[in-house]
Amino acid sequence: MSLIIKDLHARVKDGAEILNGINLEIPKGEVHAIMGPNGSGKSTLSKVLCGHPDYEVTAGSAEMDGQDLFAMSVDERSRAGLFLAFQYPVEVPGVTNANFMRAALQARLPQDENLDTVAFYKSLRNRMKQLGMDPKFTARAVNEGFSGGEKKRNDILQMMMLEPTYAILDETDSGLDVDALRIVSEGVNAMRAPFRSFLVITHYKRLLDYIRPDVVHVLYKGRIERTAGYELVEHIEQNGFDFLKDEA
Repeated sequence: MSLIIKDLHARVKDGAEILNGINLEIPKGEVHAIMGPNGSGKSTLSKVLCGHPDYEVTAGSAEMDGQDLFAMSVDERSRAGLFLAFQYPVEVPGVTNANFMRAALQARLPQDENLDTVAFYKSLRNRMKQLGMDPKFTARAVNEGFSGGEKKRNDILQMMMLEPTYAILDETDSGLDVDALRIVSEGVNAMRAPFRSFLVITHYKRLLDYIRPDVVHVLYKGRIERTAGYELVEHIEQNGFDFLKDEA
């Protein structure tokens, strides 16, 4: 089973088209990376797949394990196993991290089943310890007053608790110092499994040195212009994206 995107075109509502025919398949168990210059459509792709209301699909399709992704609501996509770690994580004032995660996990259970509170807090604390997070963060409002690095760790914490099937990480490395980058990457690597896939969106080699991708794609002007192995990351690190201009 896979996440399959075919000839995807999308735009900001009432705006110019940003995605211009993306074809991409991410099989279970693989980590795919997308790199590309600013304005190439990387974050737009993540938002379109997750159902952001400011974007609209103008052509093409996306299927997740055989289900029509664009026929599903945002909530249905999440319940089916899709997760997005935001480039700019949002604050949720008045809702603690613990209550936020409890509500999210409870929503995934059958209507007559209740979350095991003891098991939940044990798992939450173990995950927080793994990410080097102070246990006091359980009582703090979601991302309110957090530093950039703390917000990114909190996003990875949510991913680890929700255990999605397909996880999209949109520039998770931005705003992270060296130590935080290593810890966050270790959290992601701990989630790698034959039944789970990742789409890692980044500008930089440093993240992909930790989260080693199976496949690397370069997105340029709304299209996948090149696909290769990790050697493509090395090429970009040494030469930048100038080669795309020669191929356009």
